[in-house]
Amino acid sequence: MIFNYRVTETETLKTFLYQQRFSKKTISAIKQNGALLVNDTPRTVRHLLQPGDEVIVCLPKEQPSPWLIPYERPLTILYEDDGLLIVSKPHHQNSAPSREHPHESLVEQALAHMQQQGDQGIPHIVTRLDRHTMGIVVIAKSRHMHHLMSLTPIDKIYECLCQGRIEAAGAIEAPIGRASDSIITREVTPEGKYAKTLYEPLQTTADYTWCRVRLLTGRTHQIRVHFQHIGHGIVGDGLYGVLHEQHQTQLLKCAEVRFTHPMTGERVRVICDEPNFEQLLTTL
Repeated sequence: MIFNYRVTETETLKTFLYQQRFSKKTISAIKQNGALLVNDTPRTVRHLLQPGDEVIVCLPKEQPSPWLIPYERPLTILYEDDGLLIVSKPHHQNSAPSREHPHESLVEQALAHMQQQGDQGIPHIVTRLDRHTMGIVVIAKSRHMHHLMSLTPIDKIYECLCQGRIEAAGAIEAPIGRASDSIITREVTPEGKYAKTLYEPLQTTADYTWCRVRLLTGRTHQIRVHFQHIGHGIVGDGLYGVLHEQHQTQLLKCAEVRFTHPMTGERVRVICDEPNFEQLLTTL
């Protein structure tokens, strides 16, 4: 990826790059295997820039980990540009490899997609989802874009189908920590970290509710633990809710993300319509 800038003040190239939000790690990588050009001439980060100078930054080609094996399976792409790839992840797929599921992860699927397109970077997960949670995952196409997205507030909206009737919007404010008898399960506990979840019922039946959910914190399994805590476990969640004969996965998805693009300054809004939870509600 190549970036072009026009200088307006007298300052060192290193200071200028920091102002453009290049991380120390990225600058180091550029010095080793990239290019820093000032008015088409290679320069070091100690070079003193002058107003009117043109700076060109060429990011180095990134090498994927040898543990990542490109997974050639079509992605459900919701948004894509030079720096970002936003997709819909199905249930029963890891966002990244794990010891239990070392391959066929979403990031390996994205790696195959980027290699087919000739991208110089590699995929970096920005917003990760649990293996059994569906919906939107934001992926950066380079280390630099991943750094920029880490500095960018991302508004994520989830949808879920939960047990029981929820009549009104509300908030769940309860600390979450690791369960004493498990390395996987979380629970509401006074010793846990602060956690807050906002929810709004969209539609109800006699036994179930379709909810829109917004997280104000980002604890592991937060929505699942909080809905269990208020007695409305997620349908199909065998860990915190109750399994359902029609659905072998938790009916929880990231349905919408909104953020300001760190490169263009434009507002980005991405929506995931599938699966349609309103239709699923009628089948429960």
